[in-house]
Amino acid sequence: MKMKRKQPKVDIPSVAMGDIAFNLLIFFVILAQSQDDSHIQWTPAKADNLKGSGYTRVTVTIDKDQKVYLNGQELSEAQLASRIETYLGTAPAGQRKVLLKAHSECTAAKFEPVIEAISQAGGELVHILDKKIEQ
Repeated sequence: MKMKRKQPKVDIPSVAMGDIAFNLLIFFVILAQSQDDSHIQWTPAKADNLKGSGYTRVTVTIDKDQKVYLNGQELSEAQLASRIETYLGTAPAGQRKVLLKAHSECTAAKFEPVIEAISQAGGELVHILDKKIEQ
């Protein structure tokens, strides 16, 4: 005698879907905030006759406290060249731009080693400046 099997009936509770959606929302909000470098305080230097830089792979920032940041992460000048080289990889010339954002009160003793590290890593240096306002 053959018995008919019952088809299993599986219901997905709608409450669980809401929980999953909420957890995913929190996950993406936390990820979005991890790249925030708003804690870095800098005031750009000023210059005449400026042009745009286009796309850059790496951003180096020197804040008002003379701290160095690579893509928003604080690090020492000794680590800078190797980390920039890692970010640039095997990118061809023209696509190895490194954006340098230095606070207007940054001293030469601080930004010159940073410029040297960018050069050692094979980066093409781009500075962030503000136009001078004539008074």
